[in-house]
Amino acid sequence: MPVGDKALLVEFGNAIDININNKVLALCNAISSSKILGVDECVLTYRSLLVYYDPLKTSYERLVFQLKDFEYRLDEFGSQIKRRIVEVPTCYGGAHGPDLSYVAKYHNLTEEEVIRVHSEREYPVLMIGFIAGFPYLGEVASEIATPRLETPRLKVPAGSVGIAEKQTGIYPKESPGGWRLIGRTPLKLFDPSWPQPALLQPGDVVMFKPISEGEFEAIQEAVLKNTYSPAIKER
Repeated sequence: MPVGDKALLVEFGNAIDININNKVLALCNAISSSKILGVDECVLTYRSLLVYYDPLKTSYERLVFQLKDFEYRLDEFGSQIKRRIVEVPTCYGGAHGPDLSYVAKYHNLTEEEVIRVHSEREYPVLMIGFIAGFPYLGEVASEIATPRLETPRLKVPAGSVGIAEKQTGIYPKESPGGWRLIGRTPLKLFDPSWPQPALLQPGDVVMFKPISEGEFEAIQEAVLKNTYSPAIKER
């Protein structure tokens, strides 16, 4: 569907679903690898792709025709995506995770069980949004899925790891927020001076690694000195 005179929107569904999200990623990869004339930028969401284009170089009708040509090749383009596995060291509970005890009580679990369940799963980055660099990750196991706060906090520290229903995410900078905070990472997730300002991108996979308070402080200091590099590997 058209979005003004310089963009179009391709929708694949109306739910948070990894299969739908994979189709969005596949189409984005198809566009970027095919280098379609006139396309300036693609913006991914859970279930749709916004494509910005230059109307002096192509038209809405021509672009729709080209995109439909990819429709039956999405599996092919999806298989070409190189996914990065990013390890996110996280100090759970205490001052860094003030809602961990609530999540545990809400599900009749111990705090250690919540940490284990949260950190043993791999989380695809489904989209970036809300604020610059904020990764929406999904989905958490049903046994720790927890509603948002009824009243959002005015300040959530940068690096806070939270849960909102079946989603988990990381606040890249201090901001208001209503997610249940269960931990915090010392990693920097966003820096406008970086060639690619956001550390995490749609299609990446996040793995949370529990760390101690001492490890948190050591990594945080190294991050401030620009001497720490997150563990990243390709799948």
